[in-house]
Amino acid sequence: MAAMPPTTCGQNTPAQPGRLYWPRDPSRRQAPTARSCCQAERREQGRSRAAAKSPGTLKASSAVPYPGTALDLGPPRKGHETRPRVLTARLRSPPAPASPARPRILRPGGQSAPGSRPRSQGGPRGAQRLRPELELCAQQQPLEEETKMNAEPERKFGVVVVGVGRAGSVRIRDLRNPHPSSAFLNLIGFVSRRELGSVEGVPQISLEDALSSQEVEVAYICSENSSHEDYIRQFLNAGKHVLVEYPMTLSWAAARDLWDLAEQKGRVLHEEHVELLMEEFAFLKKEVVGKDLLKGSLLFTAGPLEEERFGFPAFSGISRLTWLVSLFGELSLVSATLEQRKEDQYMKMTVCLETENKRPLTWIEEKAPGLKRNRHLSFHFKSGSLENMPNVGVNKNIFLKDQNIFVQKLLGQFSEKELAAEKKRILHCLWLAEEIQKHCCSKE
Repeated sequence: MAAMPPTTCGQNTPAQPGRLYWPRDPSRRQAPTARSCCQAERREQGRSRAAAKSPGTLKASSAVPYPGTALDLGPPRKGHETRPRVLTARLRSPPAPASPARPRILRPGGQSAPGSRPRSQGGPRGAQRLRPELELCAQQQPLEEETKMNAEPERKFGVVVVGVGRAGSVRIRDLRNPHPSSAFLNLIGFVSRRELGSVEGVPQISLEDALSSQEVEVAYICSENSSHEDYIRQFLNAGKHVLVEYPMTLSWAAARDLWDLAEQKGRVLHEEHVELLMEEFAFLKKEVVGKDLLKGSLLFTAGPLEEERFGFPAFSGISRLTWLVSLFGELSLVSATLEQRKEDQYMKMTVCLETENKRPLTWIEEKAPGLKRNRHLSFHFKSGSLENMPNVGVNKNIFLKDQNIFVQKLLGQFSEKELAAEKKRILHCLWLAEEIQKHCCSKE
């Protein structure tokens, strides 16, 4: 007699998803009683618990390996021809591919760097593990510096820091501490006009030795803004890579010439912009995306700066200009005024800018003794307004993040398109700063 296809239970018992009833003799087919159904359910629960303990074993009641797989139930046992056999098919998806091994950053000497976790050899008793799909997602999100940098550097770049003020001291600290990017750099010494001997165990060397030494391959320029151009030119001509604090120069033409020199020498010229690595800027970037600007303003207040050392306010405050350009694209200058009271060390620069869509932006720099360092912003969009900056957290290791970017450039991990876009933005901001200076000086 030909085998009957699997059918659902009779009318007395409602059909349940996933249960197949297989009557062997159609002539003696009868609906199962409530007692037989309860017994079948208890047997099935026992089989499910056993399958959960050993999921790798495939039995008639265990999990089907892939959807659509047929199971052969075999002939009925003697004396059980009229009893329906119950099968619960628990479908499983194909196993997920194994995730790649997590890279580990090693310090010189073989020690693990911070942020790289050793492979677990089993947790404590009672410790909970993530579900397999969540665990896989966690393994596929390594730290950025780990994925972009080799586990063991093939070489180290000798570094000298020029200037040991606030920025220079932070650079020395980051170079001496164990970080993924610091593993590619070897701090040799620092250069300063003052006779300091050593700083935190780092020796002082002369500028001539730094320029002529083959061991020195990288220069960090952390001196006053007015000296940046000369230092950059000397180190590029000596065949060194250069990282410089903003602004690169105090003129647009000089910056363009230095970039051409760096390309001729085949060296990296990197201008630091830690303001783009701040939590505040990340918050603003998310708020601005996809919104149509109507108008905006940015006011910055701080104590006075010496213009002879740090340049015209449009250059010393170029980080605020970089914010506006990075948020709203290239800008054009409408007007600029400068109010000064030198006897009171008071200065106020007001700049009116315009976006490509002819939306007005106002940038104000106000500096005087007693003024606290602060930003006040106001952006109005068609969909709403953003007034002032909320507390978005503490800016941590922004100079170290900038160093990571620089090391990635040294390793050739930035595309030509990315480098060209960064160069275009920096030169545009320097050109705007120079135009602002011309407008203000012409009215005086």
